[in-house]
Amino acid sequence: MKDLSPEFEFNTSRSGGKGGQNVNKVSSKVELRFHVMTSNFLNDAEKVLITEKLLARINADGFLRVVSQVDRSQLVNKEICIEKFYALIEKAMTVANKRKPTRPTRSSVESRLQGKKLLSEKKKNRKAI
Repeated sequence: MKDLSPEFEFNTSRSGGKGGQNVNKVSSKVELRFHVMTSNFLNDAEKVLITEKLLARINADGFLRVVSQVDRSQLVNKEICIEKFYALIEKAMTVANKRKPTRPTRSSVESRLQGKKLLSEKKKNRKAI
């Protein structure tokens, strides 16, 4: 995986949740922003692939946003953001194998039909004569 960290932009803000008196003073929520289309480390094909697969996470300005406010520590939240970002990029870069259509085996078809017959018999026996 390429090192994209020089192009990261970080914003911090006050996080909700636990923290007691500290919660109103410390900016522990971290937002990682990465502009996909202006990246110097990605080629054009990678940019298009990331844009297509992560379209829901890319805002109108073209920034891919990852947010973390799990921990009380800003540094830990920053590390979590970076891990999330690389996981997203790695998942977007993987190309799924094309499915080869196959036919069911004879035994699987027979067992399915046998199960349907048994169920049918069970329901027939429930009817009042």
